Amino acid sequence: MADPADRQIWTVDVQGYALDLPIVPIKPDFAISLMMVIDLGVKFGAHIGAKLAEVLAPLRPDVIVGPATLGIPVAIEVTRALGLDRYVVLQKSPKIHLGDALEQKITAITSKGEQRLLLDRQALPLLAGKRAVVVDDVVASGGSLSGALALVRQAGAEVVGIGTILTEAHDWRERLGPDAALVRALAHIPQFTRPDPAAPWQPIPDSL
Repeated sequence: MADPADRQIWTVDVQGYALDLPIVPIKPDFAISLMMVIDLGVKFGAHIGAKLAEVLAPLRPDVIVGPATLGIPVAIEVTRALGLDRYVVLQKSPKIHLGDALEQKITAITSKGEQRLLLDRQALPLLAGKRAVVVDDVVASGGSLSGALALVRQAGAEVVGIGTILTEAHDWRERLGPDAALVRALAHIPQFTRPDPAAPWQPIPDSL
């Protein structure tokens, strides 16, 4: 087991809020800096809610949508900061009331294998004919987000924007295609590589 003292961090400025994120290996030569928004406290939640609301308010959204799990606190805080009330959660766990839910299969860089996003049909009236913004914590590969966008559109909403705390590298741009232009982010983080296991992690240069 690695010595915690050797653990590397990556510091990112999220609109005036400094975060020290641990660098977590995905493969021997590839790592990401991991943000667990549910562990960052009430003040950070209020901060990102207010900052995202500033950039999303001009889009005049009627409803905010967040995919489980880490998109839920983002959706709550953005909804609160915009002065809205109801928000929509796209679930991943097949709970008993979701037997006839709308469904999209997704993949994500921080999860193993294929997953599902589920939209409760009881939430359809909140989306049909409405201006929707989809929010999440981090956009990396774009797999989870593209599934969320498909579900929201299937429900009859117009997606007018995408809000995220962080964008990671740039793979998501190709996955999202024209929808990449809808993304509004508070900060950006790279991915990391190293020549051998004894070397420190180095950010992979971004290429657009």
